[in-house]
Amino acid sequence: MDTIALAQREFDSRIPPPVSESPQEIARAEWLYSSAEELLRGVSVAFQRRMRKPQGVTADQFALAVDELVNKRLADCEVETSALGWLIITAERGQADKVAAADLLGRSDHPLGKLGEIAESLLSPLADDALQAQAEDDEL
Repeated sequence: MDTIALAQREFDSRIPPPVSESPQEIARAEWLYSSAEELLRGVSVAFQRRMRKPQGVTADQFALAVDELVNKRLADCEVETSALGWLIITAERGQADKVAAADLLGRSDHPLGKLGEIAESLLSPLADDALQAQAEDDEL
């Protein structure tokens, strides 16, 4: 076997096997993403399992979590621009300043941005119960 083929075989053996997600993991990820989108639109997420109390995350709880993140970033001097001032000025004029909002929230690789991260962090502990509630509804 030549050196290139041997090197390729060695490289290929170091690559981890493809990740196979179970139907449960896929359903959980889909629920988290769609529920996060609801929170980003200002809609509360709620569900109820049989014979149990309603659960969910309200739009106000989500807004408070965003407040807490931004306040912490400001207190820790992580925001080096006048983003808060510009956000208030543009909001007062009926406009949106996405750059200022992004400065206040911080960087994110989440498809829905930092707000998606925050929403999913609030929703994640509820995902399994939400899927169970959906399964119970489907049985009816």
